[in-house]
Amino acid sequence: MNKKPVETIMGIVVLAVAAFFAYFAYNVSDLQVVKGYTVTAKFLKVGGLNVGSDVRINGIKVGTVIAQHLDDTDYTAEIKMSLSSDVHLPVDSVASIVGDGLVGDKFIKIEPGHDKEILKDGDVIKNTKDFKTLEDMVGEIIFMVTDNGSDESK
Repeated sequence: MNKKPVETIMGIVVLAVAAFFAYFAYNVSDLQVVKGYTVTAKFLKVGGLNVGSDVRINGIKVGTVIAQHLDDTDYTAEIKMSLSSDVHLPVDSVASIVGDGLVGDKFIKIEPGHDKEILKDGDVIKNTKDFKTLEDMVGEIIFMVTDNGSDESK
């Protein structure tokens, strides 16, 4: 009978330490949604991009993908992202979907433009580059190799 209160107290301590580590890991892992202004971009292929994926400039997280849906008129993937309010992007910036290596997570990479006009809340990034799968890249290489060979025979 004397062991039961000690076991209960130790169980509570273990749960408190586990909760602390979970809270710490959540804060350190940068999983929070970036709050700021929203912009939208349209892509033909998103290649596994998910809600909650990062939006990065030069490898630094500046935003989060907050929604995605299929546009009924032209059947493109419309991606809505929240960008940090201290990031002021020119309207000619380019958004592309890339991955961390061959099997890494997908994220949106933004290359800032040089225009004086800045994107505002609700604007659309017009310059986009679609996700390229490994099969797409291999196909382009094969096409380049076979196309160069056929030009020489003419």
